[in-house]
Amino acid sequence: MNGAVSARAGPIAALTPRPQSLRPGWAAFRPLLGLWIIGLASLALQACQPRHPAGRLIVATRSGSSFDSVDPLDITSFAGAQLLSAVGDPLYASDSKGRVQPRLATALPRLSADGRTATIPLRRDVRFHDGSRFDAAAMVFSLERYRAKGKFGYLLAGRVEAMAASGPYELVLRLKRPYSALPALLSSVNLIPLSPVAYRDHARSSLRQRLVSTGPYRLTSFNPQQQTLEPFAGYWGPPPANRGLHLVSLSNSTALYGALVSGEIDVLLSDGLETDQLRSLQRRAARGEFVEGTGPSVEIGYLTLLADRPPLDNALLRRAVALSLDRRLISERVSFGLRDPLRTLVPAPLPGSSTPIYPGYDPAGARVLFRQAGYCNGRRLALPLTFRSNVPADRLFALTWQAQLRRDLGDCVTLEISGVESTTAYNQLDKGVFPMILLEWRPDYPDPDNYLVPLLGCDRARGTVCLEGNSALSGSFWTAPGLEQQLEATETATGPARTQLFEAIQRQAAAGASFLPLWRVPPRAWARPGLEVPRFDGSGRVLLQALRRSEP
Repeated sequence: MNGAVSARAGPIAALTPRPQSLRPGWAAFRPLLGLWIIGLASLALQACQPRHPAGRLIVATRSGSSFDSVDPLDITSFAGAQLLSAVGDPLYASDSKGRVQPRLATALPRLSADGRTATIPLRRDVRFHDGSRFDAAAMVFSLERYRAKGKFGYLLAGRVEAMAASGPYELVLRLKRPYSALPALLSSVNLIPLSPVAYRDHARSSLRQRLVSTGPYRLTSFNPQQQTLEPFAGYWGPPPANRGLHLVSLSNSTALYGALVSGEIDVLLSDGLETDQLRSLQRRAARGEFVEGTGPSVEIGYLTLLADRPPLDNALLRRAVALSLDRRLISERVSFGLRDPLRTLVPAPLPGSSTPIYPGYDPAGARVLFRQAGYCNGRRLALPLTFRSNVPADRLFALTWQAQLRRDLGDCVTLEISGVESTTAYNQLDKGVFPMILLEWRPDYPDPDNYLVPLLGCDRARGTVCLEGNSALSGSFWTAPGLEQQLEATETATGPARTQLFEAIQRQAAAGASFLPLWRVPPRAWARPGLEVPRFDGSGRVLLQALRRSEP
């Protein structure tokens, strides 16, 4: 609890938004509704997979975006990436501390003197699930296929000019310009190799129901609600610690919670779960009822402020808004502290995250800036905030911040909130429709460059207005003189020099106050008693092959 807040308004519970439309009988009916939903969970899970087949584990998550194809060309969802991480191996992988290590490569890239040619040695003992050999030609086939047609094909198209096999087990990439984060880029699970034999007729089109790669599991059946994975006997690395998996998804958070409690599933991933269920699972794990694992916080939540038109084209107002965010209070009220307050655009443990760069909560300082902009003296700023109506935490954030501003700065500003469905919001961001909107970002691979460039990059600017580029696409339209050159400099910098650049870029972004980091979201997973603690990779995905039952 922040002392400055409680001193003005008494108990912080006064800020908690309360439903206005609940009838007196609701309290008695709510437990029955919960039991009914949990009962539906059991029926739904029994319908979509066999009940605990011998030796296999059932891993569940909440269904989010559509997942009707297993082709890496099409995968954009968390569940899809989780599947790819089990069925395929990228050239490199990031561990839980953010360190990039070789997987199908045997060493980090060897760079030419000009930094534009990268030579990558490959493993010689790898087979695809169809028995064909993995080699440099297969890697070239897969990378070219993804560069041409992948949903995130820009990852390669913007960086790689040409690729070739210089030997049976040696890959050569010709870069458009030097890029020091190349190993991190090549850790993206969308860039796993695919069997040229299996994909011969799909070199430039999707193979939606089949996935043939090199990972520890083979995909043996697929539909959008369930995928069955069996250990691959010919895997080059350590075999999975379990006898196979069923990956299942449901759209209802309460149903998933009930399925774990009832034993219908073995492991539950936190992605998309409601805050109440997350809190309950954490508490029950603390009592020993479940086993809980936590991974690195690769997902961040942030506010985008529209900087090229009134009212937030005034930098004083944007800075006042930044000072009015009580991140710790908001995190506690919205997520019971399960989301960590964040004052950098780059989350830990990545370079550029060790020192808070954005200002902390300072209502007195915010009041000074609001007054300088002409408010607080009988005039209040009507500040519009859009939240995604289908994301429960967004609405609770909006209501909590609205109450906090009313209490602390009510004579200066009033927060006017409105909801819009997320797909509509994403489609309208680049049109400058939203003066302020809450969003989140989970990058394809964990590198500071992949947080800053997608938000701050700008291809064409006029003063501090971005006319074309990522900043415009992200709904902010803000930039600063020299900022793009600093972003480009991070591509060649290494070590402490690169970290210093990331910090300098974020200081400029904090001064511009057009992207305001709010929180980071640690991924969690809960397992039934008798299973070991779930472990995570550096991209926030559970290491499915490491799931195992505890030794008696």
